[in-house]
Amino acid sequence: MTTSPPAARDLVGYGREGAAIEWPGGARVAVCLVINYEEGSELSYPVDGRNEVPQEFDYPPLPVRDLGNESIFEYGSRAGIWRLQRILDERGLPATIQGCAEALELNPEVGAWIAERGHDVCCHGYRWENVSVLERDVERERLHMAVESIEATCGERPRGWYSRQPASVNTRELLVEEGGFLYDSDSFADDVPFYTPVHGRDHLVVPYSFTLNDGLFLPGQSYSSPDSFLDYGRRAFDLLWEEGATRPTLMSIGLHARLMGQPARAHVLRELLDHLLDHEGVWFTRRLDVARWWLDRYPTATSRPT
Repeated sequence: MTTSPPAARDLVGYGREGAAIEWPGGARVAVCLVINYEEGSELSYPVDGRNEVPQEFDYPPLPVRDLGNESIFEYGSRAGIWRLQRILDERGLPATIQGCAEALELNPEVGAWIAERGHDVCCHGYRWENVSVLERDVERERLHMAVESIEATCGERPRGWYSRQPASVNTRELLVEEGGFLYDSDSFADDVPFYTPVHGRDHLVVPYSFTLNDGLFLPGQSYSSPDSFLDYGRRAFDLLWEEGATRPTLMSIGLHARLMGQPARAHVLRELLDHLLDHEGVWFTRRLDVARWWLDRYPTATSRPT
């Protein structure tokens, strides 16, 4: 496998004082609602010779086709995505769809909704696959396929990228080589965007988070009930809003149609969003808008907000 030399790690970031940033309108917190749309692009026994990781039930995968697990993904595309759509539309909230190209091909109505409502797509790969094990040329080819596919299904090419973790050591270089990408979210290293050098240029990273992510409802993870997600989300937002009086920040809420689209979880999502909406100084925004704001306001690493 061809790989790039290891990049130097940045363990310092914005330092003790943090980043003195400004959001539009003087907002304290920028809130990004992120729907990971992967349904139909996951591993499947007929295609891959193995099944996707079990979603709602904790059992060892068997070497046979897992129709039950497949049906959980089908719930996300048949019902869950539209429950999330109604929640967002009723509140007039924007979202970023971290979408796999194949999943959007298999349910064109989702792409139509994205275009109609002005949501943006952060490319999540052609399929929901681990790019870190792909040869560089294969990863390059699939990245290009994903860009062309999403432009066809959603009416606009993706400007952001998020790998099924982990990203490969080649991913960022391939994004720069492909061109057209303003940022990636393949990092959990900070609460606000930052630049990293790629091919001699400053490449923007809009970090993501797993701590407020409905993937933690999966077996063996930390959310034991819908209320635990609500409590976690309220506490996270309340602290970020408090800190935002002097150091505005970014809050990412990660959702999946097959997980948060289930009724009890969708109910607490509504409660959490209404709690956020009760506060002044909150910028509900797409990740693309965060990237554009940052590139315009802080165009290089040397103009870092300190």
